[in-house]
Amino acid sequence: MTTDRHPDIEIYIKHCSLEQIEAWLKARAEQLTTGKTQGTICHYQAIFAGQSVPVMVNEKVVGKAWTSVWFDADCTPWATDLDCAQDAAQALATQIRCIASGWQEGDDPDEWWKVENDETTQIQWHTN
Repeated sequence: MTTDRHPDIEIYIKHCSLEQIEAWLKARAEQLTTGKTQGTICHYQAIFAGQSVPVMVNEKVVGKAWTSVWFDADCTPWATDLDCAQDAAQALATQIRCIASGWQEGDDPDEWWKVENDETTQIQWHTN
């Protein structure tokens, strides 16, 4: 794993209910507060190491099989998207995907990590 922290974390979870995702978030956060819901988008405030982190869960994205979970801060339990994806894959027993790098200029937006079971594979994921 890299030691550079990403400014935010986003993962995509395949075929997982909102209740399962909320249970995973509650198990990782000191506190999880539900905010507003707009259609398939749910907003939360999570407390990690005493710091408040906005979390947005967007269900049925990328072909409706995937749910996006976005942590809008760098003070999460995970340094990178991949760290978070590996934790979620293990806890939720499903496939997780995340961008291969931290969204830097010049990166290929189709390069992703696919995490399933104990395997992590770099793939091309054309989300359009």
